[in-house]
Amino acid sequence: MSTTIIAELGINHNGHVDLACQMASMAKTCGADVVKLQFRHVESCYTQEQLDAQCKSPWGTTVDDKVRGRELSYPNIDQFNAYCHSIDIPWFASCFDLESLDWIHKNYPGRPFNKVPSGMAIPDRIEYLEAVASQQRLTIISTGLCESFDIIDVVARIFELAYCPYVLNHCCAMYPATSDRLDMRVVATMRDRYLLDRQWRFCTAIGYSGHETGIMPSVLAVSLGATYIERHFTLDRAMYGADQAASLEPEGLRRLVRDVKLVPKVLGHPTKSLQGDEKQPIGKFVGRSQD
Repeated sequence: MSTTIIAELGINHNGHVDLACQMASMAKTCGADVVKLQFRHVESCYTQEQLDAQCKSPWGTTVDDKVRGRELSYPNIDQFNAYCHSIDIPWFASCFDLESLDWIHKNYPGRPFNKVPSGMAIPDRIEYLEAVASQQRLTIISTGLCESFDIIDVVARIFELAYCPYVLNHCCAMYPATSDRLDMRVVATMRDRYLLDRQWRFCTAIGYSGHETGIMPSVLAVSLGATYIERHFTLDRAMYGADQAASLEPEGLRRLVRDVKLVPKVLGHPTKSLQGDEKQPIGKFVGRSQD
């Protein structure tokens, strides 16, 4: 089965649409199948008290300056959409509030997926989750802030009842995530529990959203059954931004694409047997054992 590789541009563009377009182009060159943005309606995601708090950033001295400075505007999204169309790479967005979700849904009906980020994939966000599920578009759900019972609650009460197809992404919500916190066996557990057990009729795949600094865990996820891999992507980890350290640069993304494509070939067949070119040297090995 083929693997879909998603380059998560997130907010690594720092509010510059030209940089977002460069990132999309490079992600395509590196072999990514899809690119993804993050999108927020600031007033819906923050209280005025939070926005007024002091915070130094390239955009000013308050949280308000920072969160508005790093977002793409509506015209920016239109420009980004046109650019992705011109280079033939699909895009979609993680929406963090109902206003953003509604705006993206109305203006970009051709996007391939919905995405529920970890911070929204919890039962407390039921109004948002019901709005996503009501669109009945294939939805990738990251589970970085979920316990096992939270996942069951979200998919059973909302996505299954709405007949909405979904992909469950294993995820560790640390940025960057350390090796001892990744728990990659969860990918296989989720595969067995949700994908192979047909009581979950609308689970179409298991995925992995990685925040580690290397590529090995993502490749391992594919060997454990993940068919969607999402990784934060940047042109330069030295740029400003909280997500840069957990992102792959172009060479890392190229290697990830290369190694993921090798997984099915390396896994091979489940039955142990000798191929024709392996039988040729048997006499040599037997002869040595007799010396």
